[in-house]
Amino acid sequence: YRKLLQFVESEYLPACRSTVGIGAVPTGDKMYEELAYLNATVKVNADEVHELGLSEVARIRGEMARIQKEGGFEGSLDDFLAHMRTDPAQRFKTGEELYAAADAILQRTKPLMSKLFTRLPKADCVMKELESFRAPASPVGYYNPPPEDGSRPGYYYINTYSPQERLRFTLEALSYHEAIPGHHFQIALHQENTALPRFRRYGSFTAYVEGWALYTEKLGYEIGGYKDAYSRFGQLTFEMWRACRLVVDTGMHAKGWSRQQAINYMASNTSLARLDIESEIDRYISWPGQALAYKIGELRILQLRREAEEKLAAKFDLRAFHDALLSDGAMPIDVLETRMRAWITERK
Repeated sequence: YRKLLQFVESEYLPACRSTVGIGAVPTGDKMYEELAYLNATVKVNADEVHELGLSEVARIRGEMARIQKEGGFEGSLDDFLAHMRTDPAQRFKTGEELYAAADAILQRTKPLMSKLFTRLPKADCVMKELESFRAPASPVGYYNPPPEDGSRPGYYYINTYSPQERLRFTLEALSYHEAIPGHHFQIALHQENTALPRFRRYGSFTAYVEGWALYTEKLGYEIGGYKDAYSRFGQLTFEMWRACRLVVDTGMHAKGWSRQQAINYMASNTSLARLDIESEIDRYISWPGQALAYKIGELRILQLRREAEEKLAAKFDLRAFHDALLSDGAMPIDVLETRMRAWITERK
């Protein structure tokens, strides 16, 4: 280890480039184009994605400003973002309080799923507190699917460690994303579909899996969720986070942005903690194109829904649309678009 440290400090780091984006290396622009396609699973243009991200950020800022006005908060939107980031009233006091709040959202949501789907997973989804030995290095919440044999349900893990650092206003959006109807419905329904070969039951494409989960955060509005302004701000907070990814990922890898430029942009437009922003930016640096998958997947699913609503008109059935989206396993978005447009034509 001493020899390795000496090599890194004396030879490797001095020879490294000062830039962070893959676009700075030979043929880096072509590499980024391929990596973006690999992760988004649709052909995208870096300049167009960058502009799309900027327009989405502007749209979401406008919606956030309306919530700020509704809440009677004086000052600029940046002041409001800073307030929401630091307000003790928007943090939990105890782990028990955090767990109970997440469980209440889950239990309230379960009976409402027949409004959105005709096919429901056989496996239940239940709350589980993250074990203490894993908690300090883990996110606030995530999903763990049920086993194929049905011996236990899917778990919506909630991290009750350091509850005073957990944001209250994002909990509802997090619960829809990680549990029901987000990851649980998509993953459990696919695993249970024995008509599919296993590589399709257990396959994963980030743009599809995370695009679906991000799309389902908005479904909370359609089942009577987000009743207060702060929880609606939480939904926008999560959406803004993913929109910023389009800007900073293309900024660093295709437009020559520095790490600090990307950090400053995220800090100016999200209510994420500074430490979280820095770790996010470092992930994007080390994984070019991956951060594009989430928002592009969600936007393409939203576009498919708009097409279905316009072309089917009175024949449009939201439950049937969701069933069709989740009927054949995870797949590349370009394949999903072909499938769903054929489904729309067939329904007409």
